[in-house]
Amino acid sequence: MQPEKIAEVRSWLKKAADDLRGADIDLAASPPFIEDALFHCQQAAEKAMKGFLTAHDRIFRKTHDLDELARACEAVDSDLKEVLEAARELTVFAWEFCYPGDAPVPPLEEVQEYRRIAGRVYQTIRERLPFDILS
Repeated sequence: MQPEKIAEVRSWLKKAADDLRGADIDLAASPPFIEDALFHCQQAAEKAMKGFLTAHDRIFRKTHDLDELARACEAVDSDLKEVLEAARELTVFAWEFCYPGDAPVPPLEEVQEYRRIAGRVYQTIRERLPFDILS
């Protein structure tokens, strides 16, 4: 893989890791910043998938739709289906709480599960990438 491509994939993964860290910081706050944590969970999953697609030379459009990105990832590696299935429901958090509205805020326990889902997406995708990208 070309050095530029490796750098791009690493950038996507770093951004995903930063979003996971942001979610952790938000959830550790007292009181927790639940809406912001949900946004970071969605973003982490999105960026991990985009990094995976970039590593496999798959073009994707500018989107926050995790279902669309998951289908593209699964076309490359069908073993990702199970872990990406759970991530699809994170899509709505790309915009749900960005503006004032009446959307109900999920309870903390549910948000912690969303964080686990985003973390599994990130970790599973890292495990599916060639070692030279990660080193």
